[in-house]
Amino acid sequence: MHTSGGESVLRQRRTGEAPEVGAIELFFDLVYVFAVIQLSHFLLAHLTGLGIVETAVLFLAVWWGWNYTAWAMNWLNPEHTAVRVLLAVLMLAALGMSVSLPAAFDDEALLFAGCYVFLQVVRTAFVVWACRGLPLGRNYTHLLVWSVLAGVFWIAGALAPAHQLWLWVVAVVVDYAAPLVRFYLPGLGNRPEHTWPLHREHLAERNRLVFIIALGESILIMGFALIDVELTAPVIAATVLGFAGLVLLWWNYFGFRISHEVEHDPEGSHQTAIARSAFAYAHAVMIAGAIVLAVSIEQVTLHPLGHLDAAVVGCVTGGPGLYLLGNLLYIRARTGKLAVSRVVVLLLLVLLAVFALVTHAVTPIVLAGLSTLCMLGLAVYSSSARPTVAHA
Repeated sequence: MHTSGGESVLRQRRTGEAPEVGAIELFFDLVYVFAVIQLSHFLLAHLTGLGIVETAVLFLAVWWGWNYTAWAMNWLNPEHTAVRVLLAVLMLAALGMSVSLPAAFDDEALLFAGCYVFLQVVRTAFVVWACRGLPLGRNYTHLLVWSVLAGVFWIAGALAPAHQLWLWVVAVVVDYAAPLVRFYLPGLGNRPEHTWPLHREHLAERNRLVFIIALGESILIMGFALIDVELTAPVIAATVLGFAGLVLLWWNYFGFRISHEVEHDPEGSHQTAIARSAFAYAHAVMIAGAIVLAVSIEQVTLHPLGHLDAAVVGCVTGGPGLYLLGNLLYIRARTGKLAVSRVVVLLLLVLLAVFALVTHAVTPIVLAGLSTLCMLGLAVYSSSARPTVAHA
């Protein structure tokens, strides 16, 4: 471990003891409150097929920037001055990404792509330096090459508006495929999972905190929406339903506990594989669900008795549906089993969406109420499950 002023740049690792989440990590997360709000507003303004794809691309970039930072902080010492400066710089880059989100597919494409590539490359290069001479340093050298490769497509897309979306889709694929192929490089091979020693509970805590941030963004949107409308009985009812939906999402996240985890070595390859699936990928889907739920809350609050079109149906049922899909992946990664309760409620939401689209027999507030009832049923089931080991 390399030091500066007598203090290690890397965390002191003690077997069986998860690293504490540092204050600078919590400070870094604050910029993502703004990022999530910006993503919600972008989706709300672009509720078309193309708009959904664009929102997905932007979200996946925002999430990957946060995810890789959370993983890096599993090894970096948050009390070290250089690490604190690094996170402050990365926070500024993330702020630049957030500011540019509304026009990321317009005249601020280069700002968004430049900030994202800067964030990914600078952080990874720092870890390469901090871990030089260690296996983890070689791992991050491979990751750095993949980040630069993805960065070529991000910058190229920003400079070629006619091909921007497709180039950015390729960039996302490169970014997300890298861990799946173990950061393989021709002639150098891959980096096996056992060379990524980590404390999974630190990542679990970081992901729990960012999920709460996503829910908090929904509360902000709800509050701002209420400022601009007359507080009629339907609006108040829609607000109560929206708030209940948030509580139930929180309840289903923290209330369900896993009884039997996949056997794993505390700091070996299986530990890393579980963390990658459960946090890097599954949590991305759950956070996306929380963002879509926020959009549905604003739609229903502003127009509780309005016309029920495909966009409203998709958001009202798609928010909790995406959350449940991510939760299924999460539980599968942790236990190796399928959570049947999640599958049942997910199918109910799909049937509810089909019914609403085909019959046009319900209003937005009624659809939101039925969707909330589905999640309430799941919460009741989750609360009655046996007390177990880990949050799902």
